[in-house]
Amino acid sequence: MEQRYVRRSGRVILADAEDRILLIAYRGTVDPLYWITPGGGLDGDETPAEAAARELGEETGLHLTPDELGPQVAVASGHLDIPGWLSGLFREDYFFHRLTTTGAALDTSNLLHYETASIHEYRWWSRAELAGTDQTVYPLGLAALLGDLLAGRIPPEPVTLPWRDRAGETA
Repeated sequence: MEQRYVRRSGRVILADAEDRILLIAYRGTVDPLYWITPGGGLDGDETPAEAAARELGEETGLHLTPDELGPQVAVASGHLDIPGWLSGLFREDYFFHRLTTTGAALDTSNLLHYETASIHEYRWWSRAELAGTDQTVYPLGLAALLGDLLAGRIPPEPVTLPWRDRAGETA
């Protein structure tokens, strides 16, 4: 039986030449401040890779085609209730892409109004910083997966990561 999602998202685990990944800090209604990879919801009949590529361009100014993103490496899904917006089953598909440069000049001029109001900060994180932080980072389990990705070990099938509230996990 196919799951009925209220929201599907494509997201990018974006690594630079120094093995750091880009995370964006949001101030939200569910979590006061959390870090997440670039990406967002599917528009119309977009695939998760198409949404991930489009959102990466909108949020960072880095324009890649879905094929340039690289493979889907992970998925996380579960129930989420965002008051005044959506409640139900969410799914996030994660793709991995490595830049050949250190960091990147980011262009945030294409952010939507609500994104501009919600985004607090952009930051490149090392795996050690990610593993050692006490801040909220989604997806859960990103630091462990990142070790394999940075070492060039791409999973043959997308890894299922824990959902935001581990009690609401689903595949």
